Amino acid sequence: MPRLPAPTREAHYPDYPTIVHALAFAGTRRADAPGLICGETELTYGQYAHAVSALAHRLEARGVAGQCVAYLMRNGADMVVALMAGMAARAQVAPLNPTYTDRELEPLLRDVDPVLIVTDPEFATLAHRFASAMGVAEVLVVGNGKLTLAALLAQPPRPLPLPQPDDRCAMFFTGGTTGLPKGAEHVHSGLMAFCYGVAAVWPLPLDEERILNVAPLFHIWGFCFTLVFPVYIRAAMDIMPAYKPAAVLDEFQKRRITTFAGGPAALYMGLRANENFKATDFSSLRICLSGGAACPEELIRSWEAATGCKLLEGWGMSEGAPINSNPLNGVRKIGSVGIAAAGTEVEVVDLETGARVLGPGERGEIRLRGPQFTRGYRNRPEENKQTIRDGWLYTGDIGYHDDDGYLFLVDRKKEMIIVGGYNVYPREIDELLFRHPAILEAATVGVPDSFSGEAVKVFIVRKPGADLGEDEVRNYCQANLVKYKLPKHVAFIDALPRTGVGKIDKLALKALS
Repeated sequence: MPRLPAPTREAHYPDYPTIVHALAFAGTRRADAPGLICGETELTYGQYAHAVSALAHRLEARGVAGQCVAYLMRNGADMVVALMAGMAARAQVAPLNPTYTDRELEPLLRDVDPVLIVTDPEFATLAHRFASAMGVAEVLVVGNGKLTLAALLAQPPRPLPLPQPDDRCAMFFTGGTTGLPKGAEHVHSGLMAFCYGVAAVWPLPLDEERILNVAPLFHIWGFCFTLVFPVYIRAAMDIMPAYKPAAVLDEFQKRRITTFAGGPAALYMGLRANENFKATDFSSLRICLSGGAACPEELIRSWEAATGCKLLEGWGMSEGAPINSNPLNGVRKIGSVGIAAAGTEVEVVDLETGARVLGPGERGEIRLRGPQFTRGYRNRPEENKQTIRDGWLYTGDIGYHDDDGYLFLVDRKKEMIIVGGYNVYPREIDELLFRHPAILEAATVGVPDSFSGEAVKVFIVRKPGADLGEDEVRNYCQANLVKYKLPKHVAFIDALPRTGVGKIDKLALKALS
């Protein structure tokens, strides 16, 4: 059977050198149109571009061009403006999860080695503490004093600084085969390739959309569907500080949302379970997007029946997005992550050599090639050699194509756990548990979970004579891990099962779950 043709971007979609150029265009041609919304804060595109320009010039004066700038901020209009300003000033922005513990944040910040930390009042103390410990010269607090949005808008208008397509612009942290975090570095032309890929598979109209996003801006999904694609199509962008089901449902009606950027299946499960779901008016909603974890067929069908709105699955990663997506117009296959985005090559290759391309139905490792993918991992030459070979990015994911070229994900070569769309690496939790004085051995696995897709389960062997209970394990983990990494299940066993060569047999542990 011949493969269905890949979608192509329609001719009316614009080309820009960078997303900052797109904002400059929108700020002039659509100056009075709604641009950025967060709670009571509403900026037109003219105001959005003005605020970004004012902050970008301030960052330029601090010499951030070509340097890394770390961001410790909560979702909001301040963070959107600050990130776009950093990119306009030709910095490489590195948004980090500000709710991480110190133990989790420190290696990321040291890897970034920022010339400046940008933060908000909530996390200013945290930012100053790290800046002092690491010798970072300055912390910029956006959201108070002379750096409120009102103060930025009060400054005389100046043209937006414009970066170059090959400038490094952003970095998102992901895990590696060692379990250590690594920063996937991106350039401006890659972000534009993201826009072109999305516009081909999900061709939303220019100047009309009202997009709602709840995903964190330190994640590539939240970043690209807040800062990048909405500006590209000149949509009104509504970002919420945090995911709260009742507030999201209310926002659908209040703002007459047309596109929900969404996220993993757990998010939709939470909305569907909320007491206000049945009374919510979804009539303006036309498309909902899902990614980060498999979306069960039952959820897709029940969501669409209740809302009258398509729920479309796509696939991306910190190294680049989109990869595959079910198209808005065309064949949608439930259980598949769809077809390759425009300009993207996706192949399934044999596990032994990684070179032989497999046919339909044959399972192997998925490798990718396209203009939207990372230029490499920061300070990780060995990871680069292992993961990026001959221009191909080897994902470590196992899948197959069907006869139409639709991709199905079936397993992971790596042992990564996906909890509500967030990546959790078992080795990090294992190593934390190994340091507990009462623990002899420990192993972490992912187990199915009806709410978050997967949940973390730890198996622990106590040291002889040790008195260690489940509550103590949970408290210990809570002091050292962000919430989504916390074990949901704790099991104590006499010995860990091992393979013939002495390695911990995690398949056997999963069988015990």
